[in-house]
Amino acid sequence: MEEEKNLRQKLARGEFVVTVELEPPRGSDPRPMLAKAGVLAALVDAVNVADSPMANLRMSPIACAHLLQQDLGVEAIFHLTCRDRNLLGLQAELLGAAALGVKNILALTGDRPERGDHPQATGVFDVDALGLARLARTLNAGQDSNGKPLDAPTDFLIGGTASPNAPDLEVEAARLEAKVEAGIVFAQTQPVFDLEQAAEFRRRTAHLGVRVIYGVLPLKSYKSAVYLNTHVPGIRIPPFILERMEKGAPDEGVRLAREILAELWGRVPGVHLFPMGDPALALRLLEGFR
Repeated sequence: MEEEKNLRQKLARGEFVVTVELEPPRGSDPRPMLAKAGVLAALVDAVNVADSPMANLRMSPIACAHLLQQDLGVEAIFHLTCRDRNLLGLQAELLGAAALGVKNILALTGDRPERGDHPQATGVFDVDALGLARLARTLNAGQDSNGKPLDAPTDFLIGGTASPNAPDLEVEAARLEAKVEAGIVFAQTQPVFDLEQAAEFRRRTAHLGVRVIYGVLPLKSYKSAVYLNTHVPGIRIPPFILERMEKGAPDEGVRLAREILAELWGRVPGVHLFPMGDPALALRLLEGFR
């Protein structure tokens, strides 16, 4: 019987991985989220759970990640932002996640509250994504942020983000290097559409040894492509892609995403799917690949 491997082992062994992003529910019922994840569980290596994305209220990503692992047996990567918790709160959340067996973390700075549905909320930002990665690494070493020993250390697989779409790849490569020095061992990116720029980013960061998982998003329409390009940080859609979406058939976005997937498959450490809340869309993307 083939040995079952977790995400940490797959990344360490250089295996190609597939992850998918789901938003937590806006309410206390996790069943719709679990149903969506259940459709994909056999085809992906881990499910990402966002932390109140775009500063809009959602269920705790740690609670969701625990439920995904407990009820579906699928590994989860929980996002954690520095927006809503001070230094004490971040450490408490991490210790709680470790106790629940949720060990894969994506360290993020987080969107500012004023851009979301609770603009009156206060952003904390005691640390940024770099500081959060260092914090998780410190807890893994059995100490808190003040150097005091813990009763038991954590064992997090620490991840961060990267942006192959950045206008200055030299600066972005330096940012990724700083995150690696802070403790991350894998990175996930925003959706990529310019494969030449993504290849240049790979060349500039290959020496870092970090496993970069590249984002793939099926555009739903020309209108949504324009919106993402102008309103969502980290996404850059080249003019030739926008033109293709404007002139293409209704499912042009899926065809484009599958072309990008085919170019990335097996050539990079993995892909991260953004199905926009529709698991059937992710199934269409993976058809013939997995």
